[in-house]
Amino acid sequence: MKILCIADDRDPLIYSSQVAQRYADVDLVISAGDLQLKYYEFIVSSLNRPFYFVFGNHQTQYLSRFMHRSSLDELRYDHTRMGWGVGGQCIDGKMVRDKSTGLLLAGLGGSMRYNRGEHQFTEFDMVLRMVKLLPHLVYNRIRYKRYVDMLITHAPPRGIGDGEDRCHTGFTVFLWFIRWFNPRYLLHGHIHLIDANAPRITRIGKTEVINVYRSYLLETE
Repeated sequence: MKILCIADDRDPLIYSSQVAQRYADVDLVISAGDLQLKYYEFIVSSLNRPFYFVFGNHQTQYLSRFMHRSSLDELRYDHTRMGWGVGGQCIDGKMVRDKSTGLLLAGLGGSMRYNRGEHQFTEFDMVLRMVKLLPHLVYNRIRYKRYVDMLITHAPPRGIGDGEDRCHTGFTVFLWFIRWFNPRYLLHGHIHLIDANAPRITRIGKTEVINVYRSYLLETE
């Protein structure tokens, strides 16, 4: 299985006329936020693969229109008719199961609160957002014998490649999530990797924490 992961900055290898050939064997696409919806539309129309995303703390123009709809509304509503279509599904604060792969995905976007901008949270706010996922996690455990396969966030876990400034500080609750629910992967963005050789992957127990800044091709069973 191959998953194209993106975040924060457009990749010229993706935003290209050759994208369909270059990523023809990708099974699905995941975004960890802070990219324009038009970029998502380009990827979806070019690859025609399932697409899931969360919002970051920038590029939040249509945030309220996605965040105040239920998962069922997301499936029924044709965003393209309103001129802000994506062709994918926002899973920010939600749990979904991808029908094509069977993967169980959870999303918790946003960053640490540092000013009065949109989609910023205190640590306690993020704890409450995680608590709302608990019924879905328990259901997954009963139905599928596991809680979740991937947690998609925008900010990283606290102390795992995060920054020293308030804006780029990670969330401790993500470390708790890893400890309690053992996702195979936590995919995040927010921390720009200026050095192409900078490490992307940190293992915590059974979980690989991956910074998918710009783009990262995840190959997994």
